Amino acid sequence: METGTVIFDPLLPWPVLWIGIAFAVVFVGLAIWRGLSGWWLRGLALATLLLAVSNPSLQVEEREPLTDIVLLVVDESASQGIDVRPDQIAEAVSGIEAEIADLDNTELRIVRMGDAEGNRGTLLMEALANAMADEPRARLAGTFLLTDGQVHDMARLPDMPSPLHVLRTGTEEDWDRRLMVQNAPAFAIIGEPVTLTLRIEDQGAVPDLGSEAEIEISVDGGEPQQFTVPTGEDLELPITLQHGGINVIQFTVPEAEGELTTRNNAAVVQINGVRDRLRVLLVSGEPHAGERTWRNLLKSDASVDLVHFTILRPPEKQDGVPVNELSLIAFPTRELFLDKIDEFDLIIFDRYKRRGILPSLYLDNVRQYVEDGGALLVAAGPDFASAQSIYRSPLADILPAEPSGRVREELFLPDVTDVGHRHPVTEGLAPLPDPEAEEQAPPWGRWMRLVDVTTQRGDTIMAGLDDAPLLVLDRVGEGRVALMASDHAWLWSRGFEGGGPQLELLRRLAHWMMREPDLEEEALTATAEGQTMTLTRRTLSEGVSDVEITGPDGVVTLVPLEEVSPGRFSATWTGPEMGLYRLKEGDLESVVALGPAAPKEFEDTLASDDLLSPAVQDTRGGIAAIDDGVPDVRRVREGRPAAGRGWLGIVPRDAYLTADISISPLLPAWAMLLLASLFAVGAWLWEGRR
Repeated sequence: METGTVIFDPLLPWPVLWIGIAFAVVFVGLAIWRGLSGWWLRGLALATLLLAVSNPSLQVEEREPLTDIVLLVVDESASQGIDVRPDQIAEAVSGIEAEIADLDNTELRIVRMGDAEGNRGTLLMEALANAMADEPRARLAGTFLLTDGQVHDMARLPDMPSPLHVLRTGTEEDWDRRLMVQNAPAFAIIGEPVTLTLRIEDQGAVPDLGSEAEIEISVDGGEPQQFTVPTGEDLELPITLQHGGINVIQFTVPEAEGELTTRNNAAVVQINGVRDRLRVLLVSGEPHAGERTWRNLLKSDASVDLVHFTILRPPEKQDGVPVNELSLIAFPTRELFLDKIDEFDLIIFDRYKRRGILPSLYLDNVRQYVEDGGALLVAAGPDFASAQSIYRSPLADILPAEPSGRVREELFLPDVTDVGHRHPVTEGLAPLPDPEAEEQAPPWGRWMRLVDVTTQRGDTIMAGLDDAPLLVLDRVGEGRVALMASDHAWLWSRGFEGGGPQLELLRRLAHWMMREPDLEEEALTATAEGQTMTLTRRTLSEGVSDVEITGPDGVVTLVPLEEVSPGRFSATWTGPEMGLYRLKEGDLESVVALGPAAPKEFEDTLASDDLLSPAVQDTRGGIAAIDDGVPDVRRVREGRPAAGRGWLGIVPRDAYLTADISISPLLPAWAMLLLASLFAVGAWLWEGRR
C-alpha cells in the first residue's frame, strides 16, 4: 500500500519565511488600496516565489499493514481453582480464541498468572502491565481480563490505550463461610490469659443455616475442643499459654453443605509464650570472690527478679555485739522456704553449708519444690566436701553427685565432655578436639579448685582433673538440678590466663534450669518460611530416626535427618500445601504451620465486579459473566461504546510498518521561477492596457 503526502523543507529559516509572507500581504494590500487592477496577479507572483522558497516536496510511503493485538490475561490464582471456575476458564479461553480467529488482521496474546509469592494475593494489574510492556501500544486493540474480580493491586492499573473488558467467573448462587482472625498477639505471657478476636462470616447467596456455627480449637496439635458460637459477630476468645516458645493454635469450622471452599474455614495462630518475670533466690553461704559473679549475671537480665541473701553472721559467730546495734537483715527463712518457695523459678545455693540456719524441714521442702517442677543449682565450694556439706541433708535425694570428702587445690583446665558437646548448655563453647592435631591451644584459662564428687545420675557435661565431674545436670521428678563442683568460675570473668565464656556458660545454665525452650537437650522443632520447613532435632544420643510428617490431608511422609553438629540434626522439606503439619520422631512430637494464618487468596472468594468496574467504565469496556456464556467479539470505532448485550468490542488500530519512503519536489526550481515571472509580466501587461 502506497500513500503520498506533501511536506515542506524551507530553503530559509521559517521566521524569515513568515516575514516574507507578511511583506507579501502588505504589498498586495497596498496594491488593492491604490486601485491597481493587476493586484491579484502580483499576489500570485509573490505566492509562487514564497512557495518556491518553502521547497514543497511529495513524500510517498510504502506501508505494510500490521495486525491488531488483543490481550487475554487469565487469572489462575488459587481462588480460581474452586467450584466450577476451572471449567469456566477453559470455556472462556477457547471461546475468545475462536472469536478472535474469525476476525481478520487480529492476533490474540494469552497471558496466564498464578499466585504471587509472599501471600500478596492476586497481582492481576502487575501481570497486565508486564504483558502490555511486551507489545506495541499502537497495535493494542483491546484487553480481556478473565478473573473472579478479587484483585489485590488495583493501584498498579496501567494507562489503557483501548477498551478493557472483564470476563467474570463464578455464579449467582455462590456462597461461602469463612473464619477470620481479627486480632492475635505475637507474644503472650505464660499462665496469663490473652484475648484473640475471631469472626465467622457468611457471604453470598447463603441458605438458611441459622445464626450459629460449630468451631473446633486445637492447641499444639492436641485433641480439638468443640464450641457453638454465633456467626457474623466478633468473638473474643481467652487463651492461656501453658509453655514457653511457640504455641500453635488451630481454629477450624466444619464444612457447610454447598459452600465454595473450606480453605478459609481454618486459621492457624502462632504465639510465642514468654515468662513475665523470672524469680531467682540466691543464697550465698559466705562472702567470697565468686559471689559477685552470680549477682552480676542475674542482675544484668532485665527479665529476672533476684532475691539475694549472703550469710554474714551465722549463729555460731558470737562477738558480743547486741542484735539491735547490727545493720544486718535477718534471714527470712520461714517466709522464703515455706510460704513463698513456690514463687521462685530457680534457687541457687552458692557455697552454702549447714549451719543451723535452714533446718532439715526447710531443706526437705526445697527437695519437694524441685520434684514438683522447681529448679535447684548448687555451686559447691570446699564446704561441700566437709561434714557440714549441704549433701548431708534431705537434698541428697535429688543431688546428682556425692562428695568424696576430697578437695583438689591445683590448676586444671575445665573441659567439655562428649555429652557436653551435644548439650545446649555447653554446645559450641569449646572447639571440638582435632584428632590429627598434635597439640591444641587451650580455649580458655584454668581454674584452681575442684571438689571431688562421684556421679550418681544425670549428665556430666564438663570435667576437670583426670576427667572428674565438674558440671552435672539432672532431671528430678518435674524439676531440674545442677551441681557445679568448683567455686572458681569467677576466674574467667577476671581474665585469668585469658579468661573464658563464664557469663555465657552461667547464663545458659540458669536458663536451662528455668526451662528455656531453646536450651532443651531433647527437642524436635521446625521453622517455616512460605511452604518450606526446616526441621531441627537436638539430642544427647548419637543418632536419630527419620521424622514422620503428617500433612493436613493425612498423608504421612518420612524425612531423613542429617547431623550438622554434635547433637544437632537437621533437614529441609517443602510441604505440598498450606496448613498444619504434625511432626513425630521417637517420643517427641511437634507441630508447624505452613503458609499464612489466613491466605489472602481466600479472604474473599466470591466473584465481584466492584474493584474492576471503574477501570472498565473509563475505557468504555464491559463486564460479562461466563456463567451466561462467552460473549461475541466485534470491531467498533474509536470513541464509541465497546460493549453491549452479549458482545464486547475491540478498536481497530490501523497500525502499519513503513517499508520505503521516496521524496521528490512538486516542481523544479526553474519552473517555479518561470511561473512567478509569468504572473509578474501578466500583471504589467494587464495594468498597461488599462
